[in-house]
Amino acid sequence: MNKCIIYYPFKINRDHPSASNIRPVNIIKGFEDAGYEVSIIEGNGKERKNIINKIKTEISNGEKYDFVYMESSTEPTLLTESHHLPTHPFLDFGFLKFCKKHNIKIGVFYRDIHWRFDQYKKNVPFMKKMVAYTFYYYDLIKYRNIIDVLYLPSEEMEKYIPLNLKKPVIPLPSGCEQKLLDNRDLKKDSAIKLLYVGGLSKELYNIEMIVKAIYENEKFELDICCRPDDWEANKDYYQQYLNNRIRVIHKSGSELDKKALNADIFSLVIEPTSYWEFAMPMKLFSYISYRKPILGINNTACGKFIINNGIGYTTEYNFESIKSILNYLEKNYLIEYNGKLKNLEVAYNKNTWKARASAVINSLYQKQT
Repeated sequence: MNKCIIYYPFKINRDHPSASNIRPVNIIKGFEDAGYEVSIIEGNGKERKNIINKIKTEISNGEKYDFVYMESSTEPTLLTESHHLPTHPFLDFGFLKFCKKHNIKIGVFYRDIHWRFDQYKKNVPFMKKMVAYTFYYYDLIKYRNIIDVLYLPSEEMEKYIPLNLKKPVIPLPSGCEQKLLDNRDLKKDSAIKLLYVGGLSKELYNIEMIVKAIYENEKFELDICCRPDDWEANKDYYQQYLNNRIRVIHKSGSELDKKALNADIFSLVIEPTSYWEFAMPMKLFSYISYRKPILGINNTACGKFIINNGIGYTTEYNFESIKSILNYLEKNYLIEYNGKLKNLEVAYNKNTWKARASAVINSLYQKQT
């Protein structure tokens, strides 16, 4: 069996259902489904050191690994300890250099570049920010010197990286999960049900225009699924629109599955800041997993994906445009649904976690002939 090393310079919290924890668990399974025996490096510095020492001994004794796949943290690599101090300055990149010396290909998924945007700059104290910037740049310099392939959530993200890493760049957004589908039939006289799952902060997740447009159109319903604390922090913007057609819910797991399967359209109608030019949130691929059309925004990475794959609709982020697309959906949703469903099935099969792992394997490992 082929073997690979999956490297996380942080602890995976398998009990916390956030994207930063779901993705590592699912990509590991993707590699296993693709036929690989996976050696996982994760945990705090001490834990990673123990695993690394064991793997280095194996490699020195002749054990063969096809490649190393590493995912960055949202924190700089050297600051991922709980106290955010660089207590293991040579551990992570030292191991990657060791692998490079032993001709093991290395790919890094650079998951986010939030530190380049206003939200980060506004919310982080000046001195902490300056220290973090130093270490974020240090990561990029090390990638340029060590890795073979850089994976990004989208091709559009590359232009925000402040250094030219001079490496092949491959888009590697999140994958789709397998869902037990039980699609309901939409009756012609029933309201079209939209579901939005995600944050509500005005800086990054402003959904007020779609809420307002649905408030004024009785042919539509909207469920807004968010965390309770997120709702409390932002409810002043949305409370005025709540009625028997617009509801705020706090669901996850199987309860969210039921809501999703009862929806007709998923919403990614979020005000397009520069961040959304490249961001490919996990919720996009969760939506595809349920095989329901998606409504997104023009000139965003998500919007381009929706149009290129024929899996939904896009609009400009203003009231009149959103009002217009809702009127279009009222007239055409049923007519176009079967075509969208076929495209969603194709998109699902092309974007499973196994497909993500296979993209890594194909870019890093060339079988010896």
